[in-house]
Amino acid sequence: VGSFARGLYLVHSECLESNYIASRPFRVNAGPVHAYVVIPGGKTSYLSELQAGKEVLVVDQSGKQRTAIVGRVKIEKRPLILVEAKNSSDNETLYGILLQNAETVGLVCPSQGHEPIRRVIPVTSLKVGDEVLLRMQGEARHTGIEIQEFIVEK
Repeated sequence: VGSFARGLYLVHSECLESNYIASRPFRVNAGPVHAYVVIPGGKTSYLSELQAGKEVLVVDQSGKQRTAIVGRVKIEKRPLILVEAKNSSDNETLYGILLQNAETVGLVCPSQGHEPIRRVIPVTSLKVGDEVLLRMQGEARHTGIEIQEFIVEK
């Protein structure tokens, strides 16, 4: 999920137990309606375009992908936090996402050493310098399809 299709964050589902709420079988708090999400066929869709029955791409912590069917979309007012990251090989381009400012919303981090399980950092605990996983892809999109074109998004 991301504010720009060029860099999408791996937002963890709310299936983990926490002190704040019970595990939810498969729910992703994906952010505001302008954000992009990946759908089958290498395309992106705005969250506002999702509805029950639409397919989205789901990625696990090891990068394995599958499709899932959206059960419902819930739109509500919540406090948001802006998360911005830079790719270590390109220290100029910012990749942004607005997410609900809640302990249950987390981003997946790269694995440490030989650990097969990746950590999840709640957005409320993110600090400058934390590393999170991003899906990097081409910058220009039209109707969800990557195109070769000059584009500037801020």
